[in-house]
Amino acid sequence: MQKIRYGLIVAGILLCLANSAEAQVSIGIGLPSVSIRINLPLFPELVPVPGYPVYYAPRLDANYFFYDGMYWVYLDDNWYASSWYNGPWGIVDPYYVPLFILRIPVNYYRQPPVYFRGWQSNAPPRWGQHWGRDWEQRRSGWDRWNRGSAPAPAPLPVYQKRYSGDRYPRVEQQQTLRTKQYRYQPRETAVRQHFQELERRAPAPAQRGKQEAPPARSPSQVDQRQQQIDQRQKQQQKQQNEQRQQVDQRQQQKQQPAPAPRGQQPPKVKKPQDKGKSQEPNRGQGQGQNKDEERGRGRDK
Repeated sequence: MQKIRYGLIVAGILLCLANSAEAQVSIGIGLPSVSIRINLPLFPELVPVPGYPVYYAPRLDANYFFYDGMYWVYLDDNWYASSWYNGPWGIVDPYYVPLFILRIPVNYYRQPPVYFRGWQSNAPPRWGQHWGRDWEQRRSGWDRWNRGSAPAPAPLPVYQKRYSGDRYPRVEQQQTLRTKQYRYQPRETAVRQHFQELERRAPAPAQRGKQEAPPARSPSQVDQRQQQIDQRQKQQQKQQNEQRQQVDQRQQQKQQPAPAPRGQQPPKVKKPQDKGKSQEPNRGQGQGQNKDEERGRGRDK
């Protein structure tokens, strides 16, 4: 009976260890959230590493690779991964870095760390020496493989060349574009689970549309809004008319002559016609007087 009890305890411990190992695999690559010193305005030039299903970027001053549908960067003793060429990046646990990433020869690291010095250039870095015995035991055999049976490299996601500079997509757009334009499925378990996690956490297109679309207004709300606009326009028009009337009244008051003081009559203004009429009778009277004088002179003679 006691042996059975011990057996159940051991089985429970092993089951817990198995579940914890599976949980660690599922978080082998963190969700994209890390900002690193990688800022690429354009899709980089990627060249195959001979004999490996890996690409590297010879023109970049960085340890930048592409493998199994993802981009990989080794920086400050950490591995980072992203599904887009300029991130955002997720940190990768050293225990779950893909095998062929570990096997990249030292010669293809464009910015090798100091502890790479003295290591063979056409061989992979000595990760067991660097990360310790526990890592080497758990990743035993990582540096031994049949070089003639290396898998074909994954196709490059060249569709990302169209998205550069200001057109670089946001995180919620990246997964949608990749699903539509890149059909490759990763081989590595950690990489595949990373993409599954992204798909699970990304909002569905319908949900994004609901979040972005403004709330619809009912017909009664639209009518009330239109009535308010009409009333405002009428009030503005009324105010403008009143202002115009006030301006016209002021101008008329300025044009009218000032009233004469009491006890004095305003001076009469002679019109041009009256002036002509007053001169013509005087002229007639003068001519009559001249004629009478001539007649009197004739009589005297």
